[in-house]
Amino acid sequence: MAINFAFSFTAPSENFEYHAAKNEQGMLERRIRVLRDRLSRAVLVDESAAGGAVGVGSKVELEDEHGERLELEISSVGGVSPDSPVGRALMGAKPGDEVKIEAPSGAWRARILAVSR
Repeated sequence: MAINFAFSFTAPSENFEYHAAKNEQGMLERRIRVLRDRLSRAVLVDESAAGGAVGVGSKVELEDEHGERLELEISSVGGVSPDSPVGRALMGAKPGDEVKIEAPSGAWRARILAVSR
């Protein structure tokens, strides 16, 4: 009884290229999952419905209880997050409104001077 063995030898460089391509594919698939997750949680903001109230994308000028003026932008990227204590207090407020901000360092009050987009 004869036993035949068939061996397949591949060059190490081919094997490396295959594993590198599989690794890159895995990273791209992860990036796609992250982007799909972000898109599924995205909220469409209707700027016309705001009616002068603070919303995501608003630039807000306010004056604190000591007379200091602050300019903030409500944004999840590069500004004050709408989920932060300041953002939650300002969302929906209009010029002239006074808001109480419950910050970790203590509560403070501010008056909305202007809201723009």
